Amino acid sequence: MKILVLGINYAPEMVGIGPYTAGMAEDLAAAGHDVTVVCAKPYYPQWKVDPAFAGKGVRISHENQVRVVRLPVYVPAVPDGKRRLVHHLSFAARAEAALRSEVRRSRPDVIVGVAPSLISMVAARRMARRIGAPFWLHIQDFEVEAAFATGLLQSKGLLARSACKFEDWALEAGMVSTISPQMCAKLEEKGIASERIYEFRNWANINEVKPLAGVSSYREEWGIDRPHVAVYSGNIANKQGIGIVLEAARLLKHRKDLQFVVCGNGPNREKLVADSQGLDNIAFFDLQPRERLSDLLGMASVHLLPQIAGAADLVLPSKLTNMLASGRPVVATALEGTGLAAEVEGCGLVVPPEDAVQFAQAIEKLVDDDALRLRLGNAARDKAEKVWGKDKILQNFRQELAALLAR
Repeated sequence: MKILVLGINYAPEMVGIGPYTAGMAEDLAAAGHDVTVVCAKPYYPQWKVDPAFAGKGVRISHENQVRVVRLPVYVPAVPDGKRRLVHHLSFAARAEAALRSEVRRSRPDVIVGVAPSLISMVAARRMARRIGAPFWLHIQDFEVEAAFATGLLQSKGLLARSACKFEDWALEAGMVSTISPQMCAKLEEKGIASERIYEFRNWANINEVKPLAGVSSYREEWGIDRPHVAVYSGNIANKQGIGIVLEAARLLKHRKDLQFVVCGNGPNREKLVADSQGLDNIAFFDLQPRERLSDLLGMASVHLLPQIAGAADLVLPSKLTNMLASGRPVVATALEGTGLAAEVEGCGLVVPPEDAVQFAQAIEKLVDDDALRLRLGNAARDKAEKVWGKDKILQNFRQELAALLAR
């Protein structure tokens, strides 16, 4: 098959959607398909274009058998609601021209669109209809509702109503996939027929991230000598609700056996660092190379997975997969009955969102109970292998994509 993929995020972005779009494209190429990806130049989660890709022009390269077309787009230094909208509009405008060019170059058999950015999917769907190719839409998060939940967009008014109507209209595709059972159910609520919905999970890198048997090299490198480490690794932005990690560190500052580590970048990091002044039990570091991910995650006695209440079932944090693969238990904030709570059940502890006291108590419980920590960590690894294995997830996706084309 000739497959054209449109998605704003792509490798070498290390967190978020980029690694999964890249993994999907590379797997399709490795299976013998002709794959082209149209994406933005890498900017996430720093919200700053990677210096290696600076410049105004389009950059085309071949990476792991995939033709990658990187577009210059507007990237706001402060990604509030209005600036994010302009950011996505700039990508949509560039994508329109790039898709036309790619279709002229090599007429694809199928077009796959990855949202966010949903605005750019309009061009992908229009191009698919123009050439008579099926269109597969993959939803990584429901960005309109997530914008309401995080306060990036007001939930009332003309703009809010217009955004919701646009989302409903934009979801039309031959197949619509998303990353969790709860998000699939939400697609049905939005009127998508069940036979056109497919659960396409993000995966754990179970062959790369494995339970660490020895001592993490990061301990010596970062000067961490306390017996236990509570780790948050990933984007630092609104929907993560990461302020609760700082609150827990403050509540547990008397524990000289526990170190908090926040490893990530994002628009809220600077404020978080400033607010942590005076605490000696929390340290901040940049995102680390993928090849050292197992060592980083293996440093944790417990992983921290905060999320604000309003974002439940609108997104499923991609960082969870490798947390589980590391064989360490997770403390997550989620309401009972949500998708995140279901995923963490049996391999970690779940407390209500924005409840710092219960969050801190759950961390203490795992730190103080070696048997419980080991049992939940082993269950986490087992779940990663059974439910989140990359090879099986991608194999099933290839088969569904072929079936869509056959239909």
